[in-house]
Amino acid sequence: MRSNIGLWWLLSGFFALMAIVYTIWSILAQPQLPWYQAIEWAGSTALGFGIFMSAMIAFYIQVIHKGQHGVALPEDRDDADIDDGDTELGEFSPWSWWPLVLGASAAIMIVGLAVGHFLIPIALGIFAVAIVGWVYEYYRGYFAR
Repeated sequence: MRSNIGLWWLLSGFFALMAIVYTIWSILAQPQLPWYQAIEWAGSTALGFGIFMSAMIAFYIQVIHKGQHGVALPEDRDDADIDDGDTELGEFSPWSWWPLVLGASAAIMIVGLAVGHFLIPIALGIFAVAIVGWVYEYYRGYFAR
């Protein structure tokens, strides 16, 4: 995990260096304009957000590592087995059709925003039926508890 922290801080530093180079380069590319008008703001802002996001991830991983008191993860140990890193993923219903219905309701909602607003109440109705069906699918039928 320490190597991940170092890589994210390195990436943050790289974005900072590239933001400075990009901004200075855009100023020097247009000497006829004042400096504040010569800056290409889209790229400079995007690189600035890249600095922020990579620093945020590095800080988060660093705090998590400190919270674990420096214990190495199974991925970082040479003597770890593949099964040591497996976690419980939860309970999933591979036979369930409700996620497909939820996706269809989202698609109808987007089409309703693009084409005609009369589709939005229909999409909300399908969404309500699908979310209730998905939540309560273990309470009836073959897999009832």
